[in-house]
Amino acid sequence: MRNKSEISIKFGEKIRELRTQKGLSQEELAHIANFHRSYIGTIERAEKNITLMNIEKMAKALEVNIKDLVDF
Repeated sequence: MRNKSEISIKFGEKIRELRTQKGLSQEELAHIANFHRSYIGTIERAEKNITLMNIEKMAKALEVNIKDLVDF
């Protein structure tokens, strides 16, 4: 098992926080952002290292600025 980086953990927590504030399920957020339904869970659990392009898609789907996703 790979160690989860602190930044990945904090990023996943931020995604979960914003998603729940908007009342979205993981599946709903995945649909809006055009991701596979399981992808959101892997990000929130810090199991995947998200790319910059996907960070941009996530920000648009959550209707926030990219900087809001990394302000922890």
